[in-house]
Amino acid sequence: MLLELSGRTKYALMAMLELASIYNSGETLQIRQIAAAQNIPDRYLEQLLATLRRGGLISSERGKKGGYLLSRPPWKITLLEIVNCMEGGDSSEANDDSDSVSVRAISEIWQTVRKAADDVLEKNSLQDLLEKRNYFQQPITMYYI
Repeated sequence: MLLELSGRTKYALMAMLELASIYNSGETLQIRQIAAAQNIPDRYLEQLLATLRRGGLISSERGKKGGYLLSRPPWKITLLEIVNCMEGGDSSEANDDSDSVSVRAISEIWQTVRKAADDVLEKNSLQDLLEKRNYFQQPITMYYI
């Protein structure tokens, strides 16, 4: 399917999951901690976190115990906000009057697909994603008779 998250957005979501997992502690995470936990190169992660900070999704604290933290509770951050922050916001295309009828028909259907994807991302929070990750991390118990 053509609707796929970029590697950049996947890594940003992974970093946001790490920050969400420690949100209740009030602590911060340093780049190296997030990078090690999610196997993301430090330099690349630094760029992603800068984008997320500019987007208002995370904040940073300086100093010896400094690092990054979510700017809001994870249940108040939608996945759509994160995706839009990393992908550049609105994904709608300008409608060119010179387009053929076929291209306009395809564009209209594609807009419907994008709207459906946006609706799903809007209905799911970072907290929902964290809970799903935690569920998948649980060991599977097998019972034998």
